Order: sequence, then structure tokens, then C-alpha cells
Amino acid sequence: MSPADLLATTIDRFLGIYFVLLVLRILLSWFPTIDWYSQPFAILSQLTDPYLNLFRRIIPPLGGIDISPILAFLALQLVQGFVPALLRSTLASLPVFAG
Repeated sequence: MSPADLLATTIDRFLGIYFVLLVLRILLSWFPTIDWYSQPFAILSQLTDPYLNLFRRIIPPLGGIDISPILAFLALQLVQGFVPALLRSTLASLPVFAG
């Protein structure tokens, strides 16, 4: 495996794990009794809220329903689809990363 493939695969796996964390965060938000200040929920909140807050500024909650995660998932999927492929093609052409 070339260094370019390794970097692209690592980024792809990281984004996949982050996607799962976002899904967990959204599903757990349906339970109002969860204390987001206690562990392990505080860690999950600290990891995902900054990213979700970017989209909450664009689309505020409508009628008490937060639809900004839809845009957050779409953006993450686009990044996960394009960035690893772009890295593989770009870095593979550089002599330092050539396999």
C-alpha cells in the first residue's frame, strides 16, 4: 500500500467513524432524560456538537425540530466521497508519495 493510499484510507475510515458518532448523537437526542454533562454522553457531545453547530447556524430549528443534521450528513458524505479519491490521485502523482 502506497503512502497516498494509506492516508486516503485513514481519512476515509475517520470520516466513517465520525458519521457513526453523528448518528448516535442524533438518535440519543430523542431521549430527553439523557444528561449530556455525564460520561460517556459528554464526550459524544463534545465531539459532534461543534460540527452540528455549523449547520444549526445555517438552518435553525423549525417548530422545535432540528433538521440541520440532514445537511451535516450530506456534507460529510460529500467529503467522504471526494477527499480520499482526490488525495489518492493528487498524492500519487508526487514523487515523494509515489509507490
